[in-house]
Amino acid sequence: MDNFKFKIYYEDTDAEGIVYYANYLKYFERARTELIYDIGLNHKKIYENFGLRIVVKGCKIDFKRPAVFEDNLEVETKIIKISPVRITMLQKIIKNTEILVSGEIELVTIDNKGSPKKMPRELFNCFNNSIS
Repeated sequence: MDNFKFKIYYEDTDAEGIVYYANYLKYFERARTELIYDIGLNHKKIYENFGLRIVVKGCKIDFKRPAVFEDNLEVETKIIKISPVRITMLQKIIKNTEILVSGEIELVTIDNKGSPKKMPRELFNCFNNSIS
């Protein structure tokens, strides 16, 4: 599991100071990227070393409460399922201890032509070892 902390800025909100719904996907993306950094990788290395890109195939988002201007939030990211071509993550945006938004994100690994491609064992193990 990995945690990514951030603050809501005015640019993230509408005129009433409420976070625009699509921005939650950006926060989830940033947190997934931080998880990749935390396991010693980055997207450029994954592409250069393995010829793979990791892309979102689908997501299911549950909005419970809105975040607002100047909230201090945290995204909790957890890999819940992994196969050689898919990684499923559970992500939660939390204010203090309250879950504001949760999402199940399905990622797939593809080659440079956009076709599914299996992760080599070395890469698979990096992700599999981060499951808590």
